[in-house]
Amino acid sequence: MREGETSLREYEAGVAAAKIELAGFGAMWFGGPHQALQGELAKIKAGNDGVIALAAKHPQMLPIATVHPYDGQAALDELARVAAGGVKVLKIHPHTQKFDAADPRVLALVKQAGSLGMVVLMDNANILPGDSERLFNLAVQAPKTKFIFAHIGGLNFRFWNILALARTADDFFMDNIYFDISGTVILAADAPIEEEFVWTLRNVGIDHVLLGSDYPQITLGKTVDAFERLDLTAEEKTKIRSGNARKLFGR
Repeated sequence: MREGETSLREYEAGVAAAKIELAGFGAMWFGGPHQALQGELAKIKAGNDGVIALAAKHPQMLPIATVHPYDGQAALDELARVAAGGVKVLKIHPHTQKFDAADPRVLALVKQAGSLGMVVLMDNANILPGDSERLFNLAVQAPKTKFIFAHIGGLNFRFWNILALARTADDFFMDNIYFDISGTVILAADAPIEEEFVWTLRNVGIDHVLLGSDYPQITLGKTVDAFERLDLTAEEKTKIRSGNARKLFGR
């Protein structure tokens, strides 16, 4: 949300115009293409506080906080603070925040998030080389933390079919990984890659697929329109629209 309450009203107006019945939504503060950078502790705290306050006024809203992994103990302290304030989701973005997902400070942060009962949301549009591979290894090293990888790898979504093989290994369940399909679903619907995209969703597990919008870059209406055109069963669509998210977040 760029401007708090004003942005929220604009979002809700767009949802109403698209005639979408909203089960709930997650939101965080938006500070431009390179937000929540290393060392911006006061700005990050203020942004997180704004989201928490907004969610308190709007029960449908799931507040999403952020920190920078390279801020070390300060990041861990802020994580504990927002968790105590009721935040259940941590969003970090390797590209816009300029960090390496393979850095040990990232692992320490996501493990702490898991211990606090928080879900970690990370961008996975495959903007950076080795994006999906790094996230796979991060999830392996933090099995007690639940992750949502946004955009399911972009046009590199095929990589995630490896989960179907990985899960055949003894005691290697990889059930801590979830995927949001916003953005990528718009490219896949009615496209030559649609059949393979749907096959991938089933390989990673329909119960682990979620539908966001990537607002304000993309409207929920545009995302839902593309999603409804996918060749999925009614039961699968019901789970992805809101059923899986309700189970994950307990709402």
